[in-house]
Amino acid sequence: MLEQIRSFFHGKMHATTENSSGSRQERLALATAALLLEMAHADSEFGSVDKQNILDLLREYFNLSEGDSAQLMVLAEAERQEALDIWQFTNLINQYYGKDEKRDLLEILWRIVFTDGKVGVHEDYLIRKLNNLLNMDHSDMIEAKFKVQQAMNENKSGK
Repeated sequence: MLEQIRSFFHGKMHATTENSSGSRQERLALATAALLLEMAHADSEFGSVDKQNILDLLREYFNLSEGDSAQLMVLAEAERQEALDIWQFTNLINQYYGKDEKRDLLEILWRIVFTDGKVGVHEDYLIRKLNNLLNMDHSDMIEAKFKVQQAMNENKSGK
């Protein structure tokens, strides 16, 4: 899988040809990882906890090994750095994700936001922007936020 991601990365995300559903899944994984990284960098405090959280989320969401998720994160960071904006990532996600998958993505993004336990101004702006770019309703964003908060509270209380 990683060789396919690498070859895709060298072909750039905005390529319109799709040779298999595998390549589509890899492009979606790369786009999703880039958005997670963008969110983690929004508060200008990207550290080892953020990095580990993203690695864990990538492993969980895409069912990847530790090594594969680490390499995906490296490729996504390079793509994120090179991107002019986040539209290329959200556009790809809009093409292939349904509303339920985008809700899942919003929840994952909120998990990134709450890594440090607070919502910063830049994080709030970015999640609202991503919600709009993903063509989701405001209520979907709020529902995802509350769902993540509730899960975090249950984890803290030991339920």
